[in-house]
Amino acid sequence: MSGLGFPRGRSAVVGAATYGMGSAPGNEAIDLAAMAALLALSDAGLKPSDVDGLFTTLPQDPLSSLTMAEYFGIHPKVTDNLRTGGSSFQIQAMWAALALDAGLCDVALITYGSNQRSAAGGLVSGGGTPVVYEHRYKPMNPPSSYALAAARHMHEYGTTRRQLAEVAVAARRWAQLNPDAFMREDLSIDDVLNARMVSDPLTVRDCCLVTDGAAAVVMVRAERARDFPHRPAYLLASASATWHRSIANMPDLCVTAATESGARAYAQAGLTAKDIDVAELYDAFTINTILFLEDLGFCAKGEGGAFVADGAIAPGGRLPVNTNGGGLSCVHPGMYGLFTMVEAVHQVRGTAGARQVEGAKVAMAHGNGGVLSSQATAIFGSADTL
Repeated sequence: MSGLGFPRGRSAVVGAATYGMGSAPGNEAIDLAAMAALLALSDAGLKPSDVDGLFTTLPQDPLSSLTMAEYFGIHPKVTDNLRTGGSSFQIQAMWAALALDAGLCDVALITYGSNQRSAAGGLVSGGGTPVVYEHRYKPMNPPSSYALAAARHMHEYGTTRRQLAEVAVAARRWAQLNPDAFMREDLSIDDVLNARMVSDPLTVRDCCLVTDGAAAVVMVRAERARDFPHRPAYLLASASATWHRSIANMPDLCVTAATESGARAYAQAGLTAKDIDVAELYDAFTINTILFLEDLGFCAKGEGGAFVADGAIAPGGRLPVNTNGGGLSCVHPGMYGLFTMVEAVHQVRGTAGARQVEGAKVAMAHGNGGVLSSQATAIFGSADTL
């Protein structure tokens, strides 16, 4: 094992897929998750009966791993139903890698699906169980919590609404290269700034989409990975950290637990931020991308706004970020973390089509759960990184 006890590069993703991106009326969440799983298994040349490690989290089913096993008619040796929000899947990848390395299972499936857009007519309230010390103030969560972080970052570091808008515009430019992205229309800085205000300083274009959608990945031990149809994406690292649950208890609105999850992931992988070719960062709101660029070491604290200026994270910029269009323009069905992993895998194996980053060998997939509460960082690499 490598540093911090993680089996670096000893497991790999050999199948990855998405399904029902945007709007998929007539489907339950489990139907979407199952379809994504079937596509990912087919991508790997496998079938449900091959799965003996099942990792899933469905939005409204606290026993979703049991439900999914029943749905497929399989008897897995290992199941997991982690619920840390959008970071769940990077953490599940960590547990899957450990289970595979220990010989507890041979084929691990991680899958997620949500029909939140079609089930709710496009209107969804979020934020989880109300927090007793906050709900009396009637915040519109999650936007109000992220607006607090954005406002504080602007106060502390001079970050501007225009810099936040740069994040949204970059995501849209990537989405325009992705035929599966839900929103592909032109988007300008002024469009973002002049959009409907949701929670000051965040407009509706600073906020993630409300969509249906599903994603899945299939993992096996590295010794088997070359036997599958596609180039493997090896899991070099996966680490997580949690500092709080409610935004009122966040120690510093401008610093997230990604400082810890990222540092541990870099140590596991034996890499630094400079080695990352592509960064898939959970962009539920434009401030997320700026915070994570800082906390994951791509720039210094307070410099995230300047870092994203002038298209720096858009196609052709210095750092490719959220190359599928992210939660801001591609898809965001309640929890987005697994979609960052699917995109990272596509980039590493060179199957991302028009949005493919030339020569990408190392891709980060960072998940965020709750209100900047749970952070989890996974790093995938090509065979050259082993």
